[in-house]
Amino acid sequence: MKSQIYIISALVFALIIAVFAVINVAPVEVNYLFVTTESPLILVILSSALFGSLMTGGFSIYQFIKLRKKMRALETENQNLRMNKVYHADAEVEEITEVELIDEQK
Repeated sequence: MKSQIYIISALVFALIIAVFAVINVAPVEVNYLFVTTESPLILVILSSALFGSLMTGGFSIYQFIKLRKKMRALETENQNLRMNKVYHADAEVEEITEVELIDEQK
């Protein structure tokens, strides 16, 4: 459900940007630090929105990979702790049987 809300929100946002860009088609002067060019405002708006979404997506993918790596490490740690718990439980069972055998011999 959450992903559907994100998709619908993204589509609505993209539609708003597209309408805004289509309304603003006048040529504008863009300064790229070393070069100044004149291009339609629609291209400036759409390229800015595209660049922003690519940056956001890149950071999201980085965060996803980081979380997945942490999850794998925690799963491995959890599995190791479970194995140690089983090992300790087996050792306790052996100790109890040894104590019972000693008590029976007395």
